[in-house]
Amino acid sequence: MNTPASEPTTLHIKNMVCPRCVMVVRQALEDLGFEVMEVELGQAVVQAEEQIPFKRTEEKLNEYGFELMQGRNQKLVEQIKTLLIRYIQESEQSEESPKLSEYLGKELHQNYSSLSSAFSESQDTTIEKYMIYLKIERVKELLSYGEMTLSEIAYRLNYSSVAYLSNQFKQITGMSVTDYKKARDSFRKPLDGVEE
Repeated sequence: MNTPASEPTTLHIKNMVCPRCVMVVRQALEDLGFEVMEVELGQAVVQAEEQIPFKRTEEKLNEYGFELMQGRNQKLVEQIKTLLIRYIQESEQSEESPKLSEYLGKELHQNYSSLSSAFSESQDTTIEKYMIYLKIERVKELLSYGEMTLSEIAYRLNYSSVAYLSNQFKQITGMSVTDYKKARDSFRKPLDGVEE
């Protein structure tokens, strides 16, 4: 998946093991026409005038014995994120949802452990933790409407209890649901913009 030119992109690169690797990778990326902002073992931060050509970048790095990790996993990670949002939406409409691991495995035709490790490698968080962040953002959204009680929200989002939702909410946001309601005008993130 290509990245807009306005945003610096972090490329995760395998097989960088020494200072010389940093110099070689920097030169290879400059040869591709990127503005290279930073290179360190395992990653480089670049910016391009146009969209990042991941395939061409991967081929160039392969010439020197490196592998572009993000190029291979990025599409899969984006699919997982999209499916997690859809899973939350679908589970709100259904009395009984499949287990998350089964849902992702079925939709992406891969076993869950490989999906989980690809996601963790790319995002520095687990699918489960990311899912919790998404659910808490949805709780914030429903609270902001002011149309449902916390019990109704807990039921709708398949929490086992209001206490469990409340504890998770405080753990993620650092404030209680009551405090959040008082400061309801605080900024919310769109579901596709959630980062740990």
